[in-house]
Amino acid sequence: MNRRNSMNKLPIGIQYFNRLREENYVYVDKTQHIHTMLNVGTFLFLSRPRRFGKSLLLTTLREIFRGNKSLFQGLWIEDKIDWQPRPVILINFNDVSYRTKSLAQGLTEYMDELAAEHGIVLSEGDYKDKFRELIRCLATARKVVLLVDEYDKPITDLLENDQKVEEHVNTLKDFYSVLKSSAGEQLFFTLITGVSKYGKLSIFSELNNLLDVTLDRRFVTLLGYTQG
Repeated sequence: MNRRNSMNKLPIGIQYFNRLREENYVYVDKTQHIHTMLNVGTFLFLSRPRRFGKSLLLTTLREIFRGNKSLFQGLWIEDKIDWQPRPVILINFNDVSYRTKSLAQGLTEYMDELAAEHGIVLSEGDYKDKFRELIRCLATARKVVLLVDEYDKPITDLLENDQKVEEHVNTLKDFYSVLKSSAGEQLFFTLITGVSKYGKLSIFSELNNLLDVTLDRRFVTLLGYTQG
C-alpha cells in the first residue's frame, strides 16, 4: 500500500486514478500486477463483480498509456516502462444511452463524443463504421490502446426483456467485430471488462485471439483490497 502521509483518505466510490492520486487518497499499489498483465497478451478479457475496481483499473491503464509518469511517483511501475504516450480509447458503457433509444443509436452518438474528445470529426454514418474510423484516425503515429468498461451492461441491465437482450447482443457482436477487421491491426493493447461471462462466447465469437484472464492465478489480487 502506498501512503503519502497518515491522513490519506479512503477512495470510496472514486474510479478515476488521476483524481485519486492528485487528491491524495489511499492507493493500494497494483502496478506490478498491471505490468504482468501487459506482458501476457494484447487482447484480454477480465470478468469481476460490480464494485470490485474494474473502472479504477481501466483509468489506471489509461494514465499509464498516456505517459503520465508523475501520477505514478513512488509506485512499483515508476521506473519499469518507457512512458511513451499512446492514443487511448476508453469505452464506458455507463455513458452509452440505450434505454430511451436503440443501442445502435446510442453507440453511434457515443463514438462521435469520443472522437470529439480527441479533436476528431467522424465522417462515417453508423456505430460500427465510426468505431473503425476512430481507431484508424488515432493510429496515425502509434498503435491505439482500447479499454472497455462494463461491456455487458446493455445486456445485464435488461435481463427481464428477452427481445432487448437479443437485440443488444446482436448489436454488440457487430460492434466488436471491428476488432477482427483491419482496424484491429492498429491496436497495441485491448482490455475488455464486465461482470458476466455468459455473453462472452456469442458477443466475441469472432475474436479467437481474446485471452480470458478472469481465473488466472496471477491476477487474483489485481483488483480490490486483501487482508495484510
